[in-house]
Amino acid sequence: MTALSGGRRGASPSGTGLGRRSLRVRLVLFVSVTLVAVCAVMALSTVLVQRVYLLGDLDQRVTDAAERSQGGLQRRTGGASDLGFLNERGQPAGTLAARFADGEIIAAEVVTEDGRQRVLTAAQRAALQGITADGSLHTRDLPGLGTYRVTALGGYGVPVLAGLPMADVQQVIDRLVVVEAAIAAVGLATAACASTVVIRRQLRPLGRVAATAAEVARVPLDRGEVAVLARVAARDTDPGTEAGQVGVVLNQLIDHVESSLAERRRTEERMRRFLADASHELRTPLASIAGYAEYMNGGNRTIAPELAWRRVSAQSARMTTLVEDLLLLARLDEGRPLRRTEVNLATLVAEAVWDARAAGGEHDWQLALRLDGPVTVVADPSRLHQVVANLLANARVHTPAGTKVTVVVESLETSRCAIRVRDDGPGIPPGLLPSIFERFTRADCSRSRTPGEEGGTGLGLAIAAALTEAHGGRIEVESEPGRTEFSVTLPTAGRSAAPSSPQL
Repeated sequence: MTALSGGRRGASPSGTGLGRRSLRVRLVLFVSVTLVAVCAVMALSTVLVQRVYLLGDLDQRVTDAAERSQGGLQRRTGGASDLGFLNERGQPAGTLAARFADGEIIAAEVVTEDGRQRVLTAAQRAALQGITADGSLHTRDLPGLGTYRVTALGGYGVPVLAGLPMADVQQVIDRLVVVEAAIAAVGLATAACASTVVIRRQLRPLGRVAATAAEVARVPLDRGEVAVLARVAARDTDPGTEAGQVGVVLNQLIDHVESSLAERRRTEERMRRFLADASHELRTPLASIAGYAEYMNGGNRTIAPELAWRRVSAQSARMTTLVEDLLLLARLDEGRPLRRTEVNLATLVAEAVWDARAAGGEHDWQLALRLDGPVTVVADPSRLHQVVANLLANARVHTPAGTKVTVVVESLETSRCAIRVRDDGPGIPPGLLPSIFERFTRADCSRSRTPGEEGGTGLGLAIAAALTEAHGGRIEVESEPGRTEFSVTLPTAGRSAAPSSPQL
């Protein structure tokens, strides 16, 4: 967690542009830009559609004006330059009319605001040149009059040109643009404020989750006792929301960190306890060896040299046993394969019981075989014998004299077999049962010891469990006052793994 926090602080300043802005700012900007684009497209579409509609209406009115001018010529008797039809009722201000011959305008007038006609200037007439009498519509800019939409129609003598100003259309379009711009500005401002409030409110849970993560990141996990770490509140762990999903995952991560730290503390405590025990176990024989060597070097004859050498050899053997046990566990941890061959389980257990009976004659040893036939397992004979011997030694050492120890070998269903070591001793304390197969666990303080026996290192049952698992089996224990039973379940030869090369 500390490394992650440091990485985040180191990476933040290097960002550029939007990378330095918070998620809230980026979301508001994204929503605002999107709304601006949408409003611009809608406004532009509206203006274009409205302009097309207004131009279509204007073109129709221009065409109608030209047709009316042709109809007026049929009823009037004026000459080729007569534009008297502009005096007819219904002609709006700004209406333009012209008559031309051989491509040259011979008369052109426009209706003024007061309803009268005014003759076009030469520049205005020049702007109308080039229009043919085919009924097509044209846009022309007339000096002093503005932009006009004009058309020309032939027939009945001299062709007639009619036109209407586009000022009204442009005025409507300009007003529409202003209105839409105002509405868009108000709408965008309102939407930006609303999105800012909504996004800030929706991102508050994520901010609280980040605050919890920062609080956990500040805890010194590498030293000292770690108290209960902070958790994301229940209101911020709704799996139906993205922030809630982050909160749930963060709580799971914190749970995992706490459990890992607790397991590390337990492992360290067991390791410290083991080191103390192992140091004591090694210090005692080393002190004995040093003492006997001092006697022999100093010429002290209170102890015979033969006895001193025997004691030195015994203490050396004791240290060798401890070191070999540790080496065996290390090799099993590395996953080194065992030497495997077919072993008659009944014969192996019987031999182990006879050895235990010779070592502990003060106990009542019983062997029971409940087999449907010969039981063969694929195993390392010496290591499997060590498993049984460790269980028998555990029963012998931790129970008083006269205890009945029953060893049962039986066949099980699904091609498995079991070895059960049962005694009627005082039992294992309930608090010790969960960790009975863990390394460095000692039961000296809770179970009876046979007088004269030396203390163990707490590795016997751990070795038995590790060897059983290496053979593909399972070891379990049940205990209560007056009855303790260790069960080792192994696959028979038909289900065991294929033999492997000897390593241990």
